[in-house]
Amino acid sequence: MTAPATAPVRTPALSIRDLTIDIGRPLVHGISLDLEAGRIHGLAGESGSGKTLTSLAVLGLLPRQARTGGSITLAGEELVGMRRRALNRIRGRRIAMIFQDPSASLHPQLPIGRQLTDHMRVHLGLRGDAARARAIELLETVQVPNPDAALKRYPHQFSGGQRQRIAIACSLACDPEVLLADEPTTALDVTVQAGILRLLRDLAIERDLAVLLVTHDLGVMSAIADEVAVMKNGQIVERADRETLFRAPQHEYTRTLLAALPGSKIETDAEHSERDADEEAEDE
Repeated sequence: MTAPATAPVRTPALSIRDLTIDIGRPLVHGISLDLEAGRIHGLAGESGSGKTLTSLAVLGLLPRQARTGGSITLAGEELVGMRRRALNRIRGRRIAMIFQDPSASLHPQLPIGRQLTDHMRVHLGLRGDAARARAIELLETVQVPNPDAALKRYPHQFSGGQRQRIAIACSLACDPEVLLADEPTTALDVTVQAGILRLLRDLAIERDLAVLLVTHDLGVMSAIADEVAVMKNGQIVERADRETLFRAPQHEYTRTLLAALPGSKIETDAEHSERDADEEAEDE
């Protein structure tokens, strides 16, 4: 009798183990995460929960006075304590980041084409026609209209949604293994948000990218995350696949976040107890 086939265990593209961050006081308390290629991993929580600090720690972008403990490995290579020169070879090349405000990540005085090809020149050694052709291909990938002409334009000549797509194109310029997306849709209106989220979903699958999506908005998570970790006060209080977390949240904090979503019918434990008490009173 043949044993049933089992899915192969995939080595995480990025592993975080017992990460601690102290900036004058402890802010992140020993969290662990695994990011797998082709999947979107959500990290949710309110402002001050430590989720953005976690993503910045991956690239060594924390303030100078920050002290980081634990381990962050990229395909087995330790990043915590890595020298700046070595980290610079990884930033933008193997790990890329999308920030909340594309206006802050795009240089206002440089045309889009220059900003896209600079990444390729530094990390891939591409120049001239080869770099330009790749830049056009990237803009097509992120669905920026008329990419040939777009290369000559400046960030202020694009809408907010198009600027974020261009920022995503910049992050993809060197075919990274890991993409960190920090509140990538917060500054956009709802219809534009949906397009950006679909794009991230497609890119993760098509490019086998490991994506860490950082956001306070569980509605965003419900659209694309494969699994979600919920942070509060520097700790992960719950993690589950998307369907399980939204159908049957276990932690009171997660239930509170979900109950705050428009149209949500999820009750917190306190609300559930209060409703039961009301029903018992009515029965009497």
